[in-house]
Amino acid sequence: MPDQDPMQVESALEKLNTALGLQHRSALEMTTIAGSLTGIEWHAVGDVLWSWAAEELADSRRLVEKIVALGGTPSTETPAFDHIADAAKALEVLVDHEREALAAIHAVIPDTGQEPRSEALEHRIEHIIMRKQEQVDTLHRLLGKADT
Repeated sequence: MPDQDPMQVESALEKLNTALGLQHRSALEMTTIAGSLTGIEWHAVGDVLWSWAAEELADSRRLVEKIVALGGTPSTETPAFDHIADAAKALEVLVDHEREALAAIHAVIPDTGQEPRSEALEHRIEHIIMRKQEQVDTLHRLLGKADT
């Protein structure tokens, strides 16, 4: 019996590639901010951002693996971002960029369907979303802001 809700592979691949580019930006932006922070009050934040950048790269690799497994070609395009010297402003922009990445990753879910490989992809996406949202929540607390 054929699956009643098959994966929409082409659409999923397109959305995975969009998410992949934003994942690449996340890793680069976090690395840049981590290396640019000055002042004793920001020292520990740099180490946290550096560890998050490594997690972003690990999830980028997982997205590439999924794209290739579905017969696609991983994108190498990364959206641009600016260096911002003011630490608080840089983190606020990072939050905005992470929200954009979260939305792009979440957008893959409707195309995953209900077949076994679909469930695996959806579960992977949910783990990435959970991890990234925890980072955003931490940044909100650090900046003394609520998630609005």
